Amino acid sequence: MAVHAHPDDESSKGAATMAKYSSEGHDVLVVTLTGGERGDILNPAMDLPGIKERMPEVRKEEMAKAAAALGVEQTWLGYVDSGLPEGDPLPPLPEGCFALVPLEESTEALVRVVRDFRPHVMITYDERGGYPHPDHIRCHEVSMAAYEAAGDPERFPDAGDPWTVSKIYYTHGFIRDRMIRFSDEFDKHGQDNPYKEWLANWDPSRGDLMGRVTTQITCGDFFTARDEALRAHATQIDPNGVFFAVPMEWQQRLWPTEEYELAKTRVKTAIPETDLFAGLDAAAEQS
Repeated sequence: MAVHAHPDDESSKGAATMAKYSSEGHDVLVVTLTGGERGDILNPAMDLPGIKERMPEVRKEEMAKAAAALGVEQTWLGYVDSGLPEGDPLPPLPEGCFALVPLEESTEALVRVVRDFRPHVMITYDERGGYPHPDHIRCHEVSMAAYEAAGDPERFPDAGDPWTVSKIYYTHGFIRDRMIRFSDEFDKHGQDNPYKEWLANWDPSRGDLMGRVTTQITCGDFFTARDEALRAHATQIDPNGVFFAVPMEWQQRLWPTEEYELAKTRVKTAIPETDLFAGLDAAAEQS
């Protein structure tokens, strides 16, 4: 189960991993916490009459196409996008948005989905949300709370039979080492380098994410499915943008993995891992 804040997050964070596991016969569920209603139109080709007015419906249509591209199931938790506040000072969050919903309420809603789907592994964001969007930070908080509560029969007794999730991971996508490797390849070939400005302006406070990675999933064969899912989110993803700047051959040769941090586990496993399900077979044999 991958828990994401908005539609399109699932396609930019761990999408190839999900497509890989789905192709191997695993049931994979994306839980989208909000409808992405306050998202801007980020693809100029989609800035058309009627799109902004229909944003909730359009983003649901896009999400369905992306889920089909990845071969995964998807469900909505039903909360309203908080939007990304801008300004100095920042404005208050809009009334009724996801980030302002009491944590106990949103945790119960996610626990209900966990107990129904019964995943062995969950994927979410780290304590910074991947980036400091209020919905991403809340996604981290509600995911971790649901991981702890879902197996406790005393918590939310009306939300289904208890189910204990074995492992929960943070997905790490903006890896500086990965950007450097692609940047070097652009320079080697004498091509315009879309990473040069990013690397020059890198915020050291982000820390060394690669130093936090415990688990790398080899999934380069599924990067094309990932890109198909990204393009399905046509209002959010510019097909001429930086997501598609690196040639596929470079990606599959230079960095064919997606990166995770094992946040909590209830089974024994050896770090580093190459499988999100590492340790689960041994645990099943001992039970």
